Amino acid sequence: MGNRTGYKLFRLRKDGSLGSLFINRRAKLPVGVWMASEEHPTKGFAYRPSWHVLAEPKAPHLSTKDRVWYKVEMQGTEEMKRPESQGGIWYLADKIKIESKIEV
Repeated sequence: MGNRTGYKLFRLRKDGSLGSLFINRRAKLPVGVWMASEEHPTKGFAYRPSWHVLAEPKAPHLSTKDRVWYKVEMQGTEEMKRPESQGGIWYLADKIKIESKIEV
């Protein structure tokens, strides 16, 4: 299967860099670069060593304060059905490339 497109919410830092919301929060995530998923077991979170990406830019269960939506390209995806209140379809991706900011 080829590349797939999805949407991901990122933390927007004061210096303008992007970071993950919960897992490996210290890492600065570059735009336009392929990044492989890594294992970062985090207390209080399910162990899923993949990037979590949504089919649509909606995640009613998450705050958007100091956060931004980006369109991402994915490789090596597995689909995971979640409740609509958590965004519906999630993709667990082996690799992502952050493409472009979107307005929701």
